[in-house]
Amino acid sequence: MTECIIVGIGGFIGAVCRYLIGLIPLKEGCVFPIKTFIINAAGCFLIGMIAALAVKTNWLNPKAVLFLKVGICGGFTTFSSFALETGGLIEDGRMNIAVLYAVLSVAAGVIAVFAGQGIIKKI
Repeated sequence: MTECIIVGIGGFIGAVCRYLIGLIPLKEGCVFPIKTFIINAAGCFLIGMIAALAVKTNWLNPKAVLFLKVGICGGFTTFSSFALETGGLIEDGRMNIAVLYAVLSVAAGVIAVFAGQGIIKKI
């Protein structure tokens, strides 16, 4: 139960940070989703640093890693978890699985968005 609270608090922080970044005004007419791109890239950078620190040093206890990786990064962007897992597959020498996972995840995500929208439009 403690782990759920730790993840929940971290998720709250990550989600609020994502929301606040979304409020940053952009030049009108910007077509590229730059805020989401920045959020995803920043989340990937952060989760990469946390994962490396967790392996390299002993000063991050498992609950702190859970708070940072699953909580904050997960609340900020789940893309960071996806990128970390894909990187892990590549590091393990499973390039084919990494590519398959990446392509299927992106394709399934986009298809799922359209499917969900299609179902709601028909109701």
